[in-house]
Parts: sequence; structure tokens; C-alpha cells
Amino acid sequence: MKQSASSTASGLRELDFPDNATAQTLFGDLNRNLQTVELATGVTIHTRGQQLQISGQDHAVELAASLFEQLYQLIGNGYPVFTQDIAFGLKILESSPRARLENIFLDKVYITSRNRVISPKSVNQKAYIDAIRKNDIVFGIGPAGTGKTYLAVAMAVSALAGEQVRSIILTRPAVEAGEKLGFLPGDMAQKVDPYLRPLTDALNDMLGQDRTLELIERGIIEIAPLAFMRGRTLNNAFIILDEAQNTTREQMKMFLTRIGFDSRAVVTGDITQIDLPGSTHSGLIDAQQTLGNILGIQFCTFARSDVVRHPLVQEIIEAYEKKTGAPGPGKKLAR
Repeated sequence: MKQSASSTASGLRELDFPDNATAQTLFGDLNRNLQTVELATGVTIHTRGQQLQISGQDHAVELAASLFEQLYQLIGNGYPVFTQDIAFGLKILESSPRARLENIFLDKVYITSRNRVISPKSVNQKAYIDAIRKNDIVFGIGPAGTGKTYLAVAMAVSALAGEQVRSIILTRPAVEAGEKLGFLPGDMAQKVDPYLRPLTDALNDMLGQDRTLELIERGIIEIAPLAFMRGRTLNNAFIILDEAQNTTREQMKMFLTRIGFDSRAVVTGDITQIDLPGSTHSGLIDAQQTLGNILGIQFCTFARSDVVRHPLVQEIIEAYEKKTGAPGPGKKLAR
């Protein structure tokens, strides 16, 4: 169905949504979605049945109107709009006013065991997903909470389910961030488990704990420290190196040269959170400087606006950057 829109005055838009059920979903329970948009943009929204009147600063009014028009179409196409989609949609349209939300939100990467659709929630996330589909090696670089690792794991699970690969290999460097491995209890497997836990959590969320454990026991999914990759050739696999900012140059070269036939690799990291000792150079930064012009390798950069965790995470990242003077994502650190 189509909704009609008319511009009645400067800073004022009136929208009419013909389908009552779709309009109610768009507005949210007790008009919660409308209140969210008012708070985020500073506009004032009045309702009359299935009509909206939006008033305020011109830019904010156009932003809110574009959001409602596009979300209405998405709901009509069967997309279940959640509260967080309002925030994601506003961020996307704020930075890219001509963006089409349907091209981003309807790109289904994977459907979890609980029937939750995993899809990109920003322009950069969409570009990241497309890059992984088109290239054998992709680097995802940016701050915490931007979905770098989670989307990579979702793409790996999707490739496994589609029989594009035979195995998934997830690895991280076991670099301490304030606590020494030797002081942790248990054997080596128990010592490195905390470093690999974020990868296990992502798999459990997508596949369910029982299915994840089954695939790990069968060797179809392998989760191991980076040191365990040395000397191997990884064929027909989807390989993810997480926390790559904590690799040395030698470790990064070792990892990238493990990749065999019919395999693809995703390398993720945050160059503002390097835990390597002293003057050790980060393998991730070195890879940026060394591999940028090789066909088949693509670097994707995320920004604070791509953070998809709790809204406060974006503000926390910004506050620390202001205090420490750390460069934003994509900038080189002199190490």
C-alpha cells in the first residue's frame, strides 16, 4: 500500500498511512515509537487516527518523515520493526539521507535458532556484509559494539548452512589485558577459554548451545588460540581472526598464509585498544599499510555511529576518545 505525504509549511509535514494495522505497528504500543523519534530529533508529533503531523526544524522534520515513510513500507513487506530499529534507522538517514532502509534491513544474513533475523543495521555494516560476499579476505576495523565479529560469525554460520564451506575456524590471540594467563586457574584449555568466550557466545546465540556443542565435538567448528594455527593449511573453511589488533606482524603474516583453497577469512579488530607490550607493532595496523592494494582483500572501517549495543556505548567511546586524544577508527596509530 502507498502512503500519501504532503508538505504544508516550512518545518511541517503531514503523513497519512492508509492501512490501520501497519500504522499501529509503526506507531508502537502507546505510541512508543513516535515518542522515541520525538526525543531523538526534537520534533513534535501529533496523531489523528492513521495520520501524523510532524513539526519542528526543517532538517529534523524531513528526517523523521523519511524514517516513518520507509518503516511503513518495511512493515508492509513483513519486516518486524523493533524499538532499536528506530534508532538504527535515524542514524542511517542522518548520515546518508538518500539511503534506502529496505536495502539494509531486508538483507537477511542468517535466521537464528530462535527465528531472529540477523541483518545489517547501518550503511557500513551493509558494506561489510557485501565485502565478505565478494572477497576472500576482509578486514573489519572499528570500535567495540559495531558488530564486526558478530556479523562475521553470522556470515560463517550462513556459509556453513549453505554448504559453501565445510568448517568454521574462530581464533583470537591470547593477549592479556591486565590479568596474566599464568595466574588464572585450570589447565591451558581452561586458561584460554575466557579469551574465546565472545566467539562461543555468538555461536550459541545463532545456533543454540546444544547445536554449537555438537558441531564443536564433530570438529566442524573449531575455536582455538591463534598460536594453534601455525603450520596448518586451512582449506574449504570460513576463518575468523578476532581481536587482531593484538597480533604481531609475524602472527598476522602467519595467519594470512594459512588460508587454503575454497576458504575465506575475516579479520576484525579495534586499533584503539591494543594490549601488546611496549613498542611491539600491531599486525593489524601493519596489514592496513601493507595489503591495501591487493585485489581480493578489502578493508572496511566502522565508526561510532555504527555502534549497535546499548546507546550509552557510543557515548562512552566518544568520551574516552576526547579524554585520551585517541584517533577515531581508520586512523593510523604510530607504534
